Amino acid sequence: MKRRDFFLFISLGMASCGTVSPKLWANSQPSNQVNNQTTNQPLPNNFSAIPAGSPLFRFVAIADTGTGTANQYAVAEAMTAYYRKNPFDFVLLAGDNIYPNGEIERVEAVFVKPYQTLLNQGIKFYACLGNHDVRTLNGINQINYRAFNMTGRYYNFTHQNLEFFALDTNDPTPWAAQFRWLERQLKQSTATNKIVFGHHHLYSSGVRGINRDLIQQLATILEKYNVPLYINGHEHHYERTQPIRGTTYLTCGATSMPRPVGQSSWTAYSTSDLSFAVLDVYPRQIMIRGVNTKNEIFDQGVINLPAKSS
Repeated sequence: MKRRDFFLFISLGMASCGTVSPKLWANSQPSNQVNNQTTNQPLPNNFSAIPAGSPLFRFVAIADTGTGTANQYAVAEAMTAYYRKNPFDFVLLAGDNIYPNGEIERVEAVFVKPYQTLLNQGIKFYACLGNHDVRTLNGINQINYRAFNMTGRYYNFTHQNLEFFALDTNDPTPWAAQFRWLERQLKQSTATNKIVFGHHHLYSSGVRGINRDLIQQLATILEKYNVPLYINGHEHHYERTQPIRGTTYLTCGATSMPRPVGQSSWTAYSTSDLSFAVLDVYPRQIMIRGVNTKNEIFDQGVINLPAKSS
């Protein structure tokens, strides 16, 4: 599978390794009170207004976490602090769960200990496999690890009005069979809306650029079945795109080993700051927030959900 497409990446508008720092606005906008309906202050350009009413539920998305380093623990502590004020129901763990080679013997240090408080509260983690995870036994020990809640190499689960589809985007996974399964499941789903997540990105303003193979084979399925959101890691930054043919792409890999990121024509917001993503689900919308290790909200965008997915 191709992982780089440098020249096309440049042509689509990458900025030169710039990031947008939350420090530019943090002093004027309280981290958990950014709402033009209550503050009467103008929102930063990348901040959508909070939808009316209370969310149906909330979840968090992270990726490229499993290093056991101080950076990972800092993000885990910020997630725990956020949970105490804004409880969430579960966490999507979008691959590279155990560095460097997916060795299940390291799971205590790189998963259990960092997220112990959340695990003790009964928070479930739903994982998928990253490229580092499949280096040992093609990831089978992680698939069988109970706390990762994987019912297979690729699988689905439903939470209230949403159905989630976890993919194994690694090469040489038999993509054809997997994508046939995904199409069949999306077509049969009775959920109001669907979210797909996998380790590898499709669109990125980071060091790897766009992923032509996945765009060609997966993006068409997401468009066909009106999937409003795809969540991934692999690139070690945070990036939220504008909708691309109806799908927003969210990279949440800045959890342990951040790398530089620029901006492209599709970018709504990007940063290499250590962070995690919080998603509040409303009946007709999803609010995405980027949160850093100081529990500052640096990005806030809304996805309008289709009336009914096909």
